[in-house]
Amino acid sequence: MAGVGPPPKDPNKRARRNKDVAPLHVVTVEPDPQPELPEFEVQVTIDGDLQSTKFVWPEATRRWWNVMGDHPLAPSFTNLDWEYLLDTARLHADYWQGNLKQAGELRLRMAKYGFTPEDRARLRISFAQATTSEAEARTKSDKPPSSRDRYGMSAT
Repeated sequence: MAGVGPPPKDPNKRARRNKDVAPLHVVTVEPDPQPELPEFEVQVTIDGDLQSTKFVWPEATRRWWNVMGDHPLAPSFTNLDWEYLLDTARLHADYWQGNLKQAGELRLRMAKYGFTPEDRARLRISFAQATTSEAEARTKSDKPPSSRDRYGMSAT
């Protein structure tokens, strides 16, 4: 099965710390909101006749599309990202309608957006997660740390 190689090694474990060869090219873009799944017709053969019928999105694809809107990177998606993901949604629908040949292409397309931990590591994406509430953090920062806090000893 085709892939894009192993995830990158942790930079702190590298023997050499070479800088990136190519400079980063920053472009300012305007993000777009997530579109609705489109309505369209598909050509099907019924009793030897080619007929048009309305395409029905599988429920699994509808759920997947709703999750796309909640993706942490979604607020930065542009029109081109959403168009690519609409094409991916069509492949997703085809897969859920029984065409398992779409699995590989679907996996590769989803990997480009960091949907699994391995994909995020390869793309150097890290989702920050709050470990304490703001009120707790504010309370802890108002008083000086104890020796137990500084040396990581737990109270027993």
